[in-house]
Amino acid sequence: MNFNLFQAKNLLAIFSLSLLSGCNSSTNEQLFDSSKLSRASAEEVEKVVEQFILAEDSTVIEIPAGFFELKTQLILDNKNDITIRGAGMTETVLSFKNLKAGGEGVKLVGNRIKIEDLTIENAPGDGIKAQHAEDITFRKVNVTWTHGRKSDNGTYAIYPVQCKNVLIDECVASHSKDAGIYVGQSENVVVRNSLAFGNVAGIEIENCDNAEVYGNIARDNAGGILVFNLPGLPKADGRGTKIYNNEVLHNNHVNFAVPISDEPNGNTVTMIPPGSGIVLLAAKDVEIYGNKIHENKTVGLAIANYHITGFPMDAPNWSPFSSNIYIHDNDYKRTWRFPDISKEFGQLITVHNATGIGRTQDIIYDGFWDKNLGNAIQSNPMKICIEESQMADLHFSLFDLWEGEENIKSSKDYSPFVCKGQITTDVSAITDLK
Repeated sequence: MNFNLFQAKNLLAIFSLSLLSGCNSSTNEQLFDSSKLSRASAEEVEKVVEQFILAEDSTVIEIPAGFFELKTQLILDNKNDITIRGAGMTETVLSFKNLKAGGEGVKLVGNRIKIEDLTIENAPGDGIKAQHAEDITFRKVNVTWTHGRKSDNGTYAIYPVQCKNVLIDECVASHSKDAGIYVGQSENVVVRNSLAFGNVAGIEIENCDNAEVYGNIARDNAGGILVFNLPGLPKADGRGTKIYNNEVLHNNHVNFAVPISDEPNGNTVTMIPPGSGIVLLAAKDVEIYGNKIHENKTVGLAIANYHITGFPMDAPNWSPFSSNIYIHDNDYKRTWRFPDISKEFGQLITVHNATGIGRTQDIIYDGFWDKNLGNAIQSNPMKICIEESQMADLHFSLFDLWEGEENIKSSKDYSPFVCKGQITTDVSAITDLK
C-alpha cells in the first residue's frame, strides 16, 4: 500500500461522518451507587483523619461502613506494617470531592502497607498514590470519579510509583483521565483479577522491571492495556513484562486525556486512538499470550516505537525501540466498524494499513528499527516474534514510515516475525504479600 497525504486526507473526510456517529460518549458507569450509603458524622470523619495522623508502625486503621466526606488528604508518611481496612468495597466510601488542599486522596509512603475493602471517589488528583514504598498491597479497592465531567477527573486511580514489590488484586479503577491502574518506575509487580473501565488507559505498566498482568478485565477504555517506556524519568528502560489471560474488550471509549502540549499536565496517552486493545511503546522484553482481544475498533495489538509519537527522543540509558517481544496464543475478534480517526495514530491505521482502507487491524507493527542492528526490517533485528495459530486470518500490517507521511508504505507479510521468543519474569517476592 502506498498513499500520498492528499489521498489520505480525502479518504478521512469521507469516513468522518459515519465515524462521528459511532464514537463512544463519555459515560459515567459506576460499580455501585454510593449515594445510598449512610453519611458519616463530622466526628466519625475526624476519627478517620486522626487515625492516619497518629498511626504508628504495626497499626490497623479500621474504617467502618458509611460515606465519609473528607476535606483533607489521608497521608501515611514513612510508616511500616500498616493495614488500612474498610468494611467492603460497596460499604465504605471515602469521598474527596470537597478536598481543599493537596492532590491525591490517599498518599502512602513506607513499607509493608496494605489497603483493602473500600472505595475512593472524586479525588482532585490521583485516587491513591504510593511512592517509595516496598511491599505494598492494594486489594479490593475501588477508585472512581462520579460527576461525569471527564476533563475534571484525576489522572490516575491506583498509582504506585518508584515502588518495589507491588500487588494489585481484585481492584476496580474507572474514569481516570490517564490510566486507571498505573504502575510506574517500579520493580516486581503483579496486577491481577482486577477491572479497569471508562479510563483513557485501563492498565499501564510504565518503565517497570519484572511485572505480570493477568486475570484482569480491561473494557470500555480508550486503550485497554499499555506497556510503555518513556524518556526522561528517574528510572529509564523497564524490562520483563508478561501480559496473559486477560480480557481486553471493546476499548472504544473517547480519549479524554490532556494533550501533551498542555503543560504541566499533558501526557503521552493523548496519542492513543480509541479502539486500542494492547499497545506497546518502546517496550522491552514483553510476552503477551492467552488473552481475549475482542472488538477493539482500531487495533487489537500495536507494537510501536517512540518515533511514532513525534516527541523528543534524546534521553540517557533509554532506547526508543520496542524489542524482544513475544506474542502467541491470543484470541482476536474484530468489529466491522471503521477505526477511529480522532488521533494521528488512528488515521495511519485507518488509511495506510495493508488489508484495506478503513479496516480494523488485529496486529500492527510500526516498522521502525535500530539500524545499528540490521540493514532491513525483514531480518527482524528487534526480535519481534509472533506465533498466533490464526495468523493467516488476522489483519496484520507492517508499516514503513522512514520516508515520512508523503510516502507511507505497508505490507501484510508477517513471515519475518514468525519465531519463538523467551521472556523470563520472577514475581515470587509478591507471594509473601498476603
